[in-house]
Amino acid sequence: MHTPSSLPSLVAGLVLLAGPAFAGCNDPPAPGVEWRRCLLDASDLSGADLSGAQLRDASFQRATLSGAKLAGVEAVEARFVSADLSGADLSGAILRNVDFTRTNLQGATLTGADLRRATLFRADLTGADLSGANLTGANLSGAVLGGARWTDGRRVCAAGSVGNCQ
Repeated sequence: MHTPSSLPSLVAGLVLLAGPAFAGCNDPPAPGVEWRRCLLDASDLSGADLSGAQLRDASFQRATLSGAKLAGVEAVEARFVSADLSGADLSGAILRNVDFTRTNLQGATLTGADLRRATLFRADLTGADLSGANLTGANLSGAVLGGARWTDGRRVCAAGSVGNCQ
């Protein structure tokens, strides 16, 4: 049986067990924001700092994230169809099974990103940096790769490279 004197300890223990509070879909963009399963289609998040955010299964279709900081985000199965991520920093991001169909990734930094089984169908990766990225099982059909730095960090894809780095 708990006595009134042990009540503060009990409350403190329950608060610690509850873990951190997570942001909701309506919370403003911020590093580490929790936007899992959120619908953010057509949002303007240009230049936003979402470093380390949780974006699993979120939808950013037709959204503008140009120049956004998405380093270290966890966005497994997120959808960025027809979004603008030009100049965005996605270094170290976990982007497995992400749909980047027709996405503008011109000049984006994807160094060390996990893009396994990602769909990059007709995405524009002109001038993007894919150094150290994992593209195992990724669909690059129709992807524009001219000027992109390839996964080995040395090779730059020739102008006119579509679907594979030449």
